[in-house]
Amino acid sequence: MNLLLDTHVLLWWLADSAKLSAIAREVIADNGNVVIVSAATIWEIRIKQALGKLDIAPNYYEVIAQQGFEMLSISPIHAHAVGDLAAIHRDPFDRMLITQAKLEGLTIVTHDAVFKEYDVPILYV
Repeated sequence: MNLLLDTHVLLWWLADSAKLSAIAREVIADNGNVVIVSAATIWEIRIKQALGKLDIAPNYYEVIAQQGFEMLSISPIHAHAVGDLAAIHRDPFDRMLITQAKLEGLTIVTHDAVFKEYDVPILYV
Protein backbone atom coordinates (compact mmCIF):
# COMPACT_ATOMS: atom_id res chain seq x y z
CA MET A 1 0.00 0.00 0.00
CA ASN A 2 1.23 3.53 -0.80
CA LEU A 3 0.48 5.77 2.16
CA LEU A 4 0.46 9.56 2.32
CA LEU A 5 0.74 10.81 5.90
CA ASP A 6 -1.38 13.72 7.03
CA THR A 7 0.57 16.28 9.06
CA HIS A 8 -0.79 15.31 12.46
CA VAL A 9 -0.13 11.63 11.76
CA LEU A 10 3.51 12.40 10.91
CA LEU A 11 3.89 14.48 14.08
CA TRP A 12 2.27 11.76 16.20
CA TRP A 13 4.57 9.15 14.63
CA LEU A 14 7.70 11.18 15.35
CA ALA A 15 6.57 11.90 18.92
CA ASP A 16 5.52 8.28 19.51
CA SER A 17 2.19 9.72 20.62
CA ALA A 18 -0.56 7.60 22.14
CA LYS A 19 -2.93 9.48 19.80
CA LEU A 20 -1.65 7.33 16.93
CA SER A 21 -3.69 4.15 16.70
CA ALA A 22 -2.16 0.68 16.78
CA ILE A 23 -3.38 0.14 13.21
CA ALA A 24 -1.62 3.30 12.02
CA ARG A 25 1.60 2.28 13.78
CA GLU A 26 1.43 -1.14 12.15
CA VAL A 27 0.90 0.09 8.59
CA ILE A 28 3.50 2.85 8.86
CA ALA A 29 6.07 0.44 10.28
CA ASP A 30 5.29 -2.27 7.70
CA ASN A 31 8.23 -2.44 5.27
CA GLY A 32 5.83 -3.72 2.62
CA ASN A 33 4.16 -0.30 2.50
CA VAL A 34 5.58 2.83 0.92
CA VAL A 35 5.18 5.75 3.33
CA ILE A 36 5.18 9.19 1.75
CA VAL A 37 5.46 12.68 3.19
CA SER A 38 4.36 15.59 1.02
CA ALA A 39 6.24 18.85 0.68
CA ALA A 40 2.91 20.40 1.76
CA THR A 41 3.30 18.71 5.13
CA ILE A 42 6.84 20.02 5.60
CA TRP A 43 5.62 23.46 4.57
CA GLU A 44 2.68 23.33 7.04
CA ILE A 45 4.95 22.28 9.90
CA ARG A 46 7.37 25.13 9.24
CA ILE A 47 4.58 27.70 9.03
CA LYS A 48 3.07 26.51 12.32
CA GLN A 49 6.52 26.59 13.90
CA ALA A 50 7.13 30.15 12.66
CA LEU A 51 3.76 31.25 14.08
CA GLY A 52 4.64 29.74 17.47
CA LYS A 53 1.89 27.10 17.20
CA LEU A 54 4.28 24.16 17.07
CA ASP A 55 7.49 23.41 18.90
CA ILE A 56 9.75 21.12 16.89
CA ALA A 57 13.41 20.17 17.08
CA PRO A 58 15.78 22.29 14.98
CA ASN A 59 16.76 19.14 13.05
CA TYR A 60 13.20 17.92 12.49
CA TYR A 61 13.72 17.58 8.71
CA GLU A 62 16.69 15.26 9.27
CA VAL A 63 14.58 13.27 11.74
CA ILE A 64 11.89 12.85 9.08
CA ALA A 65 14.48 11.90 6.46
CA GLN A 66 15.91 9.24 8.80
CA GLN A 67 12.51 7.52 8.93
CA GLY A 68 13.02 6.18 5.42
CA PHE A 69 9.88 7.85 4.12
CA GLU A 70 9.66 8.97 0.51
CA MET A 71 9.22 12.68 -0.14
CA LEU A 72 6.60 13.93 -2.59
CA SER A 73 7.13 17.30 -4.24
CA ILE A 74 4.30 19.60 -5.23
CA SER A 75 4.15 19.68 -9.02
CA PRO A 76 2.42 22.22 -11.26
CA ILE A 77 -0.15 19.50 -12.07
CA HIS A 78 -0.90 19.09 -8.34
CA ALA A 79 -1.20 22.86 -7.92
CA HIS A 80 -3.57 23.12 -10.88
CA ALA A 81 -5.75 20.17 -9.82
CA VAL A 82 -6.45 21.64 -6.38
CA GLY A 83 -8.86 23.98 -8.14
CA ASP A 84 -10.96 21.01 -9.23
CA LEU A 85 -11.73 19.91 -5.66
CA ALA A 86 -15.13 20.63 -4.18
CA ALA A 87 -14.93 23.41 -1.57
CA ILE A 88 -15.77 21.05 1.29
CA HIS A 89 -12.48 21.50 3.11
CA ARG A 90 -10.87 24.91 3.16
CA ASP A 91 -7.45 24.03 4.62
CA PRO A 92 -5.01 24.56 1.72
CA PHE A 93 -2.52 21.98 2.99
CA ASP A 94 -5.17 19.29 3.36
CA ARG A 95 -6.58 20.17 -0.06
CA MET A 96 -3.12 19.61 -1.53
CA LEU A 97 -2.80 16.24 0.23
CA ILE A 98 -6.21 15.18 -1.11
CA THR A 99 -5.22 16.25 -4.61
CA GLN A 100 -1.88 14.47 -4.44
CA ALA A 101 -3.53 11.29 -3.16
CA LYS A 102 -6.03 11.35 -6.02
CA LEU A 103 -3.45 12.01 -8.74
CA GLU A 104 -0.77 9.68 -7.39
CA GLY A 105 -3.03 6.81 -6.29
CA LEU A 106 -2.19 7.12 -2.60
CA THR A 107 -4.08 6.27 0.58
CA ILE A 108 -4.16 9.15 3.05
CA VAL A 109 -3.50 8.23 6.68
CA THR A 110 -5.46 10.78 8.72
CA HIS A 111 -7.68 11.44 11.71
CA ASP A 112 -9.47 14.28 9.93
CA ALA A 113 -13.05 13.15 9.29
CA VAL A 114 -13.67 15.73 6.54
CA PHE A 115 -11.32 13.80 4.24
CA LYS A 116 -14.08 11.18 3.98
CA GLU A 117 -16.12 13.70 1.97
CA TYR A 118 -13.72 13.32 -0.96
CA ASP A 119 -13.36 10.41 -3.33
CA VAL A 120 -9.91 9.38 -2.13
CA PRO A 121 -8.69 6.24 -0.33
CA ILE A 122 -8.34 6.90 3.41
CA LEU A 123 -6.97 4.98 6.35
CA TYR A 124 -8.78 6.71 9.18
CA VAL A 125 -6.86 6.41 12.45
